Amino acid sequence: MDILLRIIDITFPIFSIVALGLICGRQFKPDMSAANHLNMDIFVPALIFSVMVGQSVDVREYIPLIVAALFVVIGSGIIIWPVAKLFKIEMKTLAPPIMFNNSGNMGLPLLVLTFGEKALPIAMILFLVENTTHFTLGMAWLNNKGRSSLTSMISPLTIATFVAIGLGVAGVKIHPTVLLPIEMMGDIVIPLMLFSLGVRLSTSSLKTLKIGLLGGIASPVTGLITVVIILPFVELTQMEAGALFLFGALPPAILNFMFAERYQQEPDKVASIVIIGNALTLVTLPLVLSYVIPKFT
Repeated sequence: MDILLRIIDITFPIFSIVALGLICGRQFKPDMSAANHLNMDIFVPALIFSVMVGQSVDVREYIPLIVAALFVVIGSGIIIWPVAKLFKIEMKTLAPPIMFNNSGNMGLPLLVLTFGEKALPIAMILFLVENTTHFTLGMAWLNNKGRSSLTSMISPLTIATFVAIGLGVAGVKIHPTVLLPIEMMGDIVIPLMLFSLGVRLSTSSLKTLKIGLLGGIASPVTGLITVVIILPFVELTQMEAGALFLFGALPPAILNFMFAERYQQEPDKVASIVIIGNALTLVTLPLVLSYVIPKFT
């Protein structure tokens, strides 16, 4: 019963804010594009900077976690390859939603609610690994010319990350008065991401149920398989190992649909995978949490 109550404590804030976004999206049809741009270009970089500098995060301490997260991302794509062949689905359609998960909208609040604020640096590292590979490997794969966007490599998120890393390595401390407004902007990220996720889901159409179910189920399954494979070969703390399990169980990122639409890679099928994958978290996340909570918290 204690575990069940803990799962409810973790999942209720997430799903309630997403549900609010879904309701508002249906009722008022707000245009979230400006808010999403502000979130990715200002608030997320502020959160990354404030966490890494404020908590003196040394990225070198997280190298095993970074390696493990990269293995989960790339390994999921390798595992899904025979499935795509079996069902005659194009890899560029099926693999990206399986590989690139919702480590922002869903992952950040999930890890913080599960392990507490002390897990925020771990959540940020996992988010950065997924986001960086998505904007480089993912975009290059979908781009028929084989070139990823240069602007993604010099985005505010990337700049904030490298500046924070540089300050951490140099041992530079930021005065609390200067850091406070940056932290306050970072506090906007998680609720805005969850609300925006609900609004986005309210406007997505569901046309291809079969591939949506396949991808929605395969996303957490392949992620968890890769986590089980890699764990014996990397030295992670108890919290990092638990966070990696939750990272592997996350649904596809909404960004997969945006990229599929941009590069005309069967966006309807990708949208179906994303919608059903996120809907299935109502079942999959409580199941994974029932394993993670007693073992890793």
